[in-house]
Amino acid sequence: EEIIPIEEVNKDDIFIVKPGEQIPVGGIVTEGHSAVNESALTGESIPADKEIGSNVSSGTLNESGILKCRSTRVGEDTTVSQIIKMVSDAAATKAPIAKIADKVSGIFVPCVIAVAVIVLAVWLLLGKSTGFALTRAISVLVISCPCALGLATPVAIMVGNGKGAKSGILFKTAASLENAGKTQ
Repeated sequence: EEIIPIEEVNKDDIFIVKPGEQIPVGGIVTEGHSAVNESALTGESIPADKEIGSNVSSGTLNESGILKCRSTRVGEDTTVSQIIKMVSDAAATKAPIAKIADKVSGIFVPCVIAVAVIVLAVWLLLGKSTGFALTRAISVLVISCPCALGLATPVAIMVGNGKGAKSGILFKTAASLENAGKTQ
Protein backbone atom coordinates (compact mmCIF):
# COMPACT_ATOMS: atom_id res chain seq x y z
CA GLU A 1 0.00 0.00 0.00
CA GLU A 2 1.11 3.54 -0.69
CA ILE A 3 -0.55 6.91 -0.32
CA ILE A 4 -0.63 8.88 -3.58
CA PRO A 5 -2.23 12.20 -4.60
CA ILE A 6 -5.72 11.90 -6.07
CA GLU A 7 -4.43 13.28 -9.39
CA GLU A 8 -2.27 10.15 -9.81
CA VAL A 9 -5.16 7.68 -9.45
CA ASN A 10 -5.82 6.04 -12.81
CA LYS A 11 -8.72 3.99 -14.10
CA ASP A 12 -8.59 0.34 -12.91
CA ASP A 13 -6.27 1.15 -9.95
CA ILE A 14 -7.10 -0.59 -6.68
CA PHE A 15 -7.63 1.75 -3.72
CA ILE A 16 -8.50 1.20 -0.08
CA VAL A 17 -10.94 3.32 1.91
CA LYS A 18 -10.81 3.01 5.70
CA PRO A 19 -13.65 3.94 8.08
CA GLY A 20 -14.12 7.69 8.38
CA GLU A 21 -12.38 8.40 5.06
CA GLN A 22 -13.93 9.98 2.01
CA ILE A 23 -14.06 7.91 -1.16
CA PRO A 24 -11.66 9.68 -3.56
CA VAL A 25 -12.90 8.44 -6.96
CA GLY A 26 -15.79 6.46 -8.36
CA GLY A 27 -15.36 2.71 -8.43
CA ILE A 28 -16.59 -0.81 -7.74
CA VAL A 29 -16.10 -2.63 -4.43
CA THR A 30 -13.84 -5.68 -4.88
CA GLU A 31 -13.42 -6.59 -1.19
CA GLY A 32 -15.12 -5.68 2.07
CA HIS A 33 -18.46 -4.54 3.39
CA SER A 34 -19.39 -1.13 4.77
CA ALA A 35 -22.03 1.53 5.20
CA VAL A 36 -21.37 4.58 3.02
CA ASN A 37 -22.90 7.97 3.73
CA GLU A 38 -24.01 9.28 0.31
CA SER A 39 -25.94 12.27 1.65
CA ALA A 40 -23.59 14.74 -0.07
CA LEU A 41 -24.77 13.40 -3.44
CA THR A 42 -28.25 12.02 -2.85
CA GLY A 43 -29.52 13.89 0.21
CA GLU A 44 -30.42 10.53 1.78
CA SER A 45 -29.34 10.59 5.44
CA ILE A 46 -29.35 6.81 5.91
CA PRO A 47 -26.02 5.23 4.88
CA ALA A 48 -26.12 2.77 1.98
CA ASP A 49 -24.69 -0.71 2.48
CA LYS A 50 -21.84 -1.50 0.09
CA GLU A 51 -20.52 -4.98 -0.63
CA ILE A 52 -18.59 -6.73 -3.40
CA GLY A 53 -19.84 -5.50 -6.78
CA SER A 54 -21.45 -2.31 -5.41
CA ASN A 55 -20.69 1.03 -7.03
CA VAL A 56 -19.15 3.78 -4.88
CA SER A 57 -19.03 7.48 -5.77
CA SER A 58 -16.40 10.09 -5.10
CA GLY A 59 -17.19 12.53 -2.32
CA THR A 60 -19.11 9.99 -0.22
CA LEU A 61 -18.02 8.93 3.27
CA ASN A 62 -17.10 5.40 4.33
CA GLU A 63 -18.56 4.97 7.81
CA SER A 64 -17.87 1.49 9.16
CA GLY A 65 -15.80 -1.15 7.33
CA ILE A 66 -12.72 -1.24 5.14
CA LEU A 67 -13.42 -1.22 1.41
CA LYS A 68 -11.07 -2.26 -1.37
CA CYS A 69 -12.27 -0.83 -4.67
CA ARG A 70 -11.27 -0.72 -8.34
CA SER A 71 -11.45 2.80 -9.77
CA THR A 72 -13.79 3.27 -12.72
CA ARG A 73 -14.32 7.05 -12.78
CA VAL A 74 -11.36 9.36 -12.18
CA GLY A 75 -10.60 13.03 -12.79
CA GLU A 76 -13.27 14.81 -14.84
CA ASP A 77 -15.37 11.63 -14.97
CA THR A 78 -16.16 11.57 -11.21
CA THR A 79 -19.67 12.36 -9.99
CA VAL A 80 -18.51 15.43 -8.05
CA SER A 81 -16.67 16.81 -11.11
CA GLN A 82 -19.78 16.32 -13.24
CA ILE A 83 -21.93 18.15 -10.66
CA ILE A 84 -19.44 21.05 -10.54
CA LYS A 85 -19.43 21.22 -14.36
CA MET A 86 -23.23 21.20 -14.47
CA VAL A 87 -23.47 24.05 -11.94
CA SER A 88 -20.88 26.15 -13.80
CA ASP A 89 -22.67 25.49 -17.12
CA ALA A 90 -25.94 26.64 -15.54
CA ALA A 91 -24.28 29.84 -14.34
CA ALA A 92 -22.93 30.46 -17.85
CA THR A 93 -26.31 30.16 -19.60
CA LYS A 94 -28.57 33.16 -20.08
CA ALA A 95 -32.10 33.17 -18.76
CA PRO A 96 -34.86 34.55 -21.00
CA ILE A 97 -35.31 37.42 -18.53
CA ALA A 98 -31.62 38.34 -18.96
CA LYS A 99 -32.10 38.53 -22.72
CA ILE A 100 -35.03 40.89 -22.21
CA ALA A 101 -32.93 43.02 -19.83
CA ASP A 102 -30.18 43.20 -22.47
CA LYS A 103 -32.67 44.37 -25.11
CA VAL A 104 -34.11 47.02 -22.81
CA SER A 105 -30.60 48.21 -21.89
CA GLY A 106 -29.64 48.33 -25.58
CA ILE A 107 -32.43 50.85 -26.24
CA PHE A 108 -32.54 52.68 -22.93
CA VAL A 109 -28.80 53.43 -22.53
CA PRO A 110 -28.48 55.44 -25.78
CA CYS A 111 -31.65 57.35 -24.83
CA VAL A 112 -30.22 58.22 -21.41
CA ILE A 113 -26.95 59.37 -22.97
CA ALA A 114 -28.88 61.54 -25.43
CA VAL A 115 -30.89 63.12 -22.58
CA ALA A 116 -27.66 63.80 -20.64
CA VAL A 117 -26.14 65.52 -23.68
CA ILE A 118 -29.31 67.62 -24.10
CA VAL A 119 -29.20 68.61 -20.39
CA LEU A 120 -25.55 69.62 -20.78
CA ALA A 121 -26.34 71.69 -23.88
CA VAL A 122 -29.41 73.38 -22.32
CA TRP A 123 -27.51 74.47 -19.17
CA LEU A 124 -24.62 75.75 -21.27
CA LEU A 125 -27.05 77.70 -23.50
CA LEU A 126 -28.70 79.19 -20.40
CA GLY A 127 -25.31 80.64 -19.47
CA LYS A 128 -24.36 78.38 -16.58
CA SER A 129 -20.73 77.36 -16.03
CA THR A 130 -19.30 74.21 -17.62
CA GLY A 131 -18.86 72.60 -14.19
CA PHE A 132 -22.50 73.28 -13.27
CA ALA A 133 -23.80 71.92 -16.61
CA LEU A 134 -21.49 68.90 -16.45
CA THR A 135 -22.65 68.08 -12.91
CA ARG A 136 -26.30 68.10 -14.04
CA ALA A 137 -25.52 65.91 -17.10
CA ILE A 138 -23.61 63.39 -14.98
CA SER A 139 -26.48 63.35 -12.47
CA VAL A 140 -28.87 62.40 -15.27
CA LEU A 141 -26.52 59.58 -16.35
CA VAL A 142 -26.03 58.21 -12.84
CA ILE A 143 -29.69 58.32 -11.87
CA SER A 144 -31.21 57.13 -15.14
CA CYS A 145 -28.68 54.63 -16.50
CA PRO A 146 -30.08 51.07 -16.34
CA CYS A 147 -26.73 49.54 -15.40
CA ALA A 148 -28.41 47.99 -12.38
CA LEU A 149 -30.72 46.12 -14.75
CA GLY A 150 -27.76 44.62 -16.62
CA LEU A 151 -25.92 43.75 -13.40
CA ALA A 152 -28.80 42.64 -11.19
CA THR A 153 -30.15 39.97 -13.53
CA PRO A 154 -26.98 37.81 -13.75
CA VAL A 155 -26.32 38.34 -10.03
CA ALA A 156 -29.87 37.20 -9.21
CA ILE A 157 -29.33 34.06 -11.32
CA MET A 158 -26.05 33.29 -9.54
CA VAL A 159 -27.65 33.80 -6.12
CA GLY A 160 -30.58 31.58 -7.10
CA ASN A 161 -28.20 28.83 -8.25
CA GLY A 162 -26.23 29.15 -5.00
CA LYS A 163 -29.32 29.02 -2.78
CA GLY A 164 -30.63 26.02 -4.71
CA ALA A 165 -27.28 24.21 -4.42
CA LYS A 166 -27.29 24.73 -0.64
CA SER A 167 -30.70 23.06 -0.53
CA GLY A 168 -29.54 20.20 -2.75
CA ILE A 169 -31.27 21.51 -5.88
CA LEU A 170 -29.17 21.84 -9.03
CA PHE A 171 -30.33 23.66 -12.15
CA LYS A 172 -28.98 22.64 -15.56
CA THR A 173 -29.79 26.01 -17.15
CA ALA A 174 -30.73 29.51 -16.03
CA ALA A 175 -34.03 29.06 -17.90
CA SER A 176 -34.81 26.11 -15.58
CA LEU A 177 -34.19 28.35 -12.58
CA GLU A 178 -36.53 31.01 -14.01
CA ASN A 179 -39.24 28.41 -14.70
CA ALA A 180 -38.88 27.04 -11.15
CA GLY A 181 -39.75 30.52 -9.88
CA LYS A 182 -43.06 30.34 -11.76
CA THR A 183 -43.96 26.94 -10.28
CA GLN A 184 -46.94 26.81 -7.93
